[in-house]
Amino acid sequence: MELTRTNPVEDTVCPVARTAQIISGKWTILVIRDLAAGVKRFNQLERSLHGISPKTLSERLRSLEEEGIIQRQTFAEVPPRVEYSLTEKGRDLVYVIESMRHYGKQWLCKGETTEHIS
Repeated sequence: MELTRTNPVEDTVCPVARTAQIISGKWTILVIRDLAAGVKRFNQLERSLHGISPKTLSERLRSLEEEGIIQRQTFAEVPPRVEYSLTEKGRDLVYVIESMRHYGKQWLCKGETTEHIS
């Protein structure tokens, strides 16, 4: 009996495919974008990401923590306080997001300048 692979991207050495796998989930890039501004609590992220469900936000945060993109810090208070921040690995992804912002402004957003970059 031959085993089938459930996710061939996990086994690839292609850095583009692996990065795309990490950031491709709906809301993931926006979570990273918001954490680039600094430490946030769950409710702050939920408010800034209009339309995200608490379940989806929890899943994205858990996935990003497992990938080492964010860190979760819990404080022993009543009620408990949990804060999220980017790790060094996560801060490096901000450059990718900034490149996407630049591309979007230049090529995709209506009413923006159409100057090309040399």
